[in-house]
Amino acid sequence: EVQLQASGGGLVQAGGSLRLSCEASGFTFDDYAIAWFRQAPGKEREGVTCISSRDGKTYAEDSAKGRFTISSDHRKNTFYLQMNNLKPGDTAVYSCAAARGSAWCGLGPLTEHEYSYWGQGTLVTVSS
Repeated sequence: EVQLQASGGGLVQAGGSLRLSCEASGFTFDDYAIAWFRQAPGKEREGVTCISSRDGKTYAEDSAKGRFTISSDHRKNTFYLQMNNLKPGDTAVYSCAAARGSAWCGLGPLTEHEYSYWGQGTLVTVSS
């Protein structure tokens, strides 16, 4: 059973940085995509960025481009979201998710229904 656990959230001032981690386990397949989604208070969940297991190719939504970077450490089965120059509008619960099939990363805007496996989210609060 695939399990994902996100961590690293917290309170940070605007302009600051945070690095979120997503520990993954239980994969019985080696072709998958890992994505970060976020849900701000009172808003729908939205995609942030993703990475392909096949070639490390990444995709980022406009809100993440230039500020957020997704990466992976396969030895630790851990995926990271480095967030720089954070803004109050980035305040949200951030969750990592996995899709069976690396092609789901890079086809275009992230859509949550393509990701079958979800971890518990971690709260990021950015103060002004």
